[in-house]
Order: sequence, then structure tokens, then C-alpha cells
Amino acid sequence: MAKVIIGIHGLANKGRRRVLADWWKASIREGLRKNLRVPNPRFRFEMVYWADLLYKNPLHDDKDFSFDALYNDQPYVPAKRGALQRYDDRWYDRVRGDVREHVSRGLEGLKSAIGLDQLADRLLEKKLKDLAFYWSARQMIRDRNGRRRQAGRVLDDECRAPLLAHKDDRIMLIAHSMGSIMSYNVLRHLGRPDKGVRVSHYVTIGAPLGLQIVKERTKRLRWDGKVRTPSIVTERWANLSDRKDPVAFDTHLRDDYGPNALGVRVVDDLVLNDYTSPSGDANHHKSYGYLRTPEMSDLIGSFLRL
Repeated sequence: MAKVIIGIHGLANKGRRRVLADWWKASIREGLRKNLRVPNPRFRFEMVYWADLLYKNPLHDDKDFSFDALYNDQPYVPAKRGALQRYDDRWYDRVRGDVREHVSRGLEGLKSAIGLDQLADRLLEKKLKDLAFYWSARQMIRDRNGRRRQAGRVLDDECRAPLLAHKDDRIMLIAHSMGSIMSYNVLRHLGRPDKGVRVSHYVTIGAPLGLQIVKERTKRLRWDGKVRTPSIVTERWANLSDRKDPVAFDTHLRDDYGPNALGVRVVDDLVLNDYTSPSGDANHHKSYGYLRTPEMSDLIGSFLRL
């Protein structure tokens, strides 16, 4: 049985599909070389790319046009010497996670009590437009065949297609940011009708799945109103978060998402996302930084049996 790693990107506009896929692969290879000492790592990789369905023109990295609004000032760049460090877990990280969970729940309860649902929706549309489009029943976009359909269904199809295409392969699915929300919904849906799809390793990075607003919206999409490990995840669900990542505000998903029938339950792991742009700006949410952490290299090495 062949092995394939499928990646799904997150919020905001991106570069071209091939460029983004190459940068994800370069990040993974960098981690395997430096963390596991694999000199020439080889693996099959496929990118779930949906940015071009929401954005007319992709980002570029042509330095001659750095003033352009579409200039990508945060491309993949190799980590600085000594930057790839394993996170040193401490007891207060668990306490911090519990506090963040209570704060998130408290804010959501307050929002409901004083009727701020509409305000929250407007803020969501302004700050996280991609996610607002995905959840809206009214937003229509064109799919790959040019048909206008509800945005969420179109984007879910982009995630579903490679899973169905590789149903006879051993799959590792890595989902970043909003991609974790999309992939979670798709995996739960594929678990109802037997499509023959199995995902052995599911990895979420920089995921907002612990935010109360995300959990509540996700529950509305489920016929049973529950959040748990998707039934087609057969071996592992790992959730990697950097405590400085503002999107992954709640770094602990285990208390929120129950096990599936196979007993697979999310395992949370804090990491150090070292990404720094060429101009020196740190971005603890960037996918490239997550993909080359020692913890991610361990997961990929285990999947590939390196």
C-alpha cells in the first residue's frame, strides 16, 4: 500500500498552487533532514489548494515588485541555525490551557447572554472573511466546473476529492488553520456513508478548533451535535500548537473532542514555531514553521517509517 501525505492550507490568499506545494515539501524535508538526520527524504505529497477559488490573483514573491499589494513578504525560508528546538513541556502549560478554555467559554456565554451574535458575525466577516464565506449559506462561488454553488460545499469538495482519489493508499492528512475546520467537517461526513476512505494519521497545526465559536458552528453542521475524532481516522490525531499562535488560542483540544469508536483521541502537543520572515518578523502561526518542528518530524517519520 502506497503512502501519501496530503496537506491543506489555511486562511488568506496564497501563492500559486505549485509554489505553495513546493514550500510545504521544502519545510517538511528541512525538518526531516535536521531533526531526524534523514539525508534525502522522499515522500508523495499532494496539496489541497483552494485559495484561487476565493481570490482572483495569487500572491507573488518577485522582489522587483515588493510594493505590490500582492507581494508575499512571508515566503518559505530555511530556519536559522539552532532554531529548530523541541518544546519543553511544563506543568503550567496544562494550567494555561485550562484557563484559556474557561475564558473562551466565558466569552461565548457572555456573547449569547447579551445578544452579541450579530456583532460577532460582522467581526468574523471583517477579520476572517474566508471563514465567514465558508460558513455562510448565502455566499456563492464558482467551482472547478464553473458552476455557482454555496462556498462551503465547493471548498469541502476540494478537500474531499484527494481523499477519495487515494482511498487505496495509506493517508496522512496535515491541515493548517482554517484547513483544520474544513478537513474536520469533511472527515466527519465521509465517516457516515462508507466511502472506503481511511486516514491513518490526522495532524492539525495552528488550528482554531478549540475556539467556542468554531465548536458551536461545527456542532450545528453535525446531525448528532457532537464533536469527536472522525470515525475514519484509524490510528492518530495529533494537534500541534505554538502557545504564541493567536489563531490556536485554545491549544488543548482533548477536553473538547471525544474519542471515536476505535478509541482514537486527539493528542495535543505544544511546539515552537520558529518561522521568521526575510525582514525579521516572527509569525508563530505560519505553516512552514509548524511543518519543520521536531514534533512534526517525529510524526512524519513514524508515518513513513524512516
